[in-house]
This record gives sequence, C-alpha cells and structure tokens, in this order.
Amino acid sequence: MKKQILKPRKTGEERKRNHRVSVEKRIKKYIKNGGEGDLYLSGAPVEKLPDNLKVRGTLDLDNTLIERLPDNLQVGGYLFLTGTPIKELPDNLEVGSSLLLMDTPIRELPDNLKVGGGLNLSETPIKELPDNLKVGGSLYLRNTPIKELPDNLQVGGYLFLRRTPLSKKYSKEEIRSMVEEKGGYVKINIMI
Repeated sequence: MKKQILKPRKTGEERKRNHRVSVEKRIKKYIKNGGEGDLYLSGAPVEKLPDNLKVRGTLDLDNTLIERLPDNLQVGGYLFLTGTPIKELPDNLEVGSSLLLMDTPIRELPDNLKVGGGLNLSETPIKELPDNLKVGGSLYLRNTPIKELPDNLQVGGYLFLRRTPLSKKYSKEEIRSMVEEKGGYVKINIMI
C-alpha cells in the first residue's frame, strides 16, 4: 500500500492572493493580445487598471473594488461599473456602447464624456450633469437627486427621470421645453 501525503489546505489569504495574481496575469495577457474582445472581471479583486488601457469589446468591472479608472481609457463596447466604490471618471472618457454606474457613490461626470449607447446613473447620489453631455441611447436618472439638466444635453433614446426632484416638479412637456431651450434634445420620450 502506497502512503499518501496530505497537503494542508490553503488559507483564505493565500487563495485571495492567488486569485489576485491570476487576474493580473489575465489583464496582462489581454493587453499583450491587443485589447481584442471582452475583458470580464466582475467580482474579481481588481483595485486598479493600467493607464492607456484600450478595450475593443466590453469591460465588466461590476462588483469589484475599483475606485478609479485609468487615464486615457477607451472602451469599444459596454463599461459595467455597477456596485463598485467608484467616485469619479477620467476626463475625455469614451465608451462605444453603454456605461452602467447604478448603485455607485459617483457624484459627478467628467467633461467631454462620450457614451455611444445608454448611460445608467440610477440609484446614485449624482446631483448634476456636465454641459454638452452626449448619450447615443437612453439616459437613466431614476432615484437620483438631480434638480436640473445641463446645457446642450443630447439623448438619442429615452430620458428616465422617475423619482427625481425634476419629475416631481415638472411635466414631461415642461422638461422637454427646458432641454430644448438649453440647446439640447431628447429623441424618443421623457419618462417621469
């Protein structure tokens, strides 16, 4: 009979460290491969990403520990940040598809933000939007403390304002007039 040697189980800290190292290797491999495809890191122990990261597909950072995105980040697909502790976005951020920031502590958006698809800020403490904000799809502001809309706001889909100070104070028609008087538009409809 062959004697079996038992190895002690790894501690929680060792498993966490190994997982973190594995995720870092995955990010490096993704960059080495030219940023092709999607980078799914949801729930991973990610706290930061390298500067100048280019993701040609989707970047999923939902439920990670990331507090800040790298400078010059470009995302061709979706950018998922739901449930993260992120408080701000880098200037000149471009997202080819949708940007999802629900249930985050974000308080403001950067100048020159470009979102090709929808922008979801529901359940955030955001109080104002930057002037000249362009959203190719719908803009979701449900259950936020937003009190006014910026100059030159362009929304290619719906504008969702349920449970906001704006929806309690103004009608859909008044909100549409307000947006248009400030040089902007909402292409489809306003939901209050």
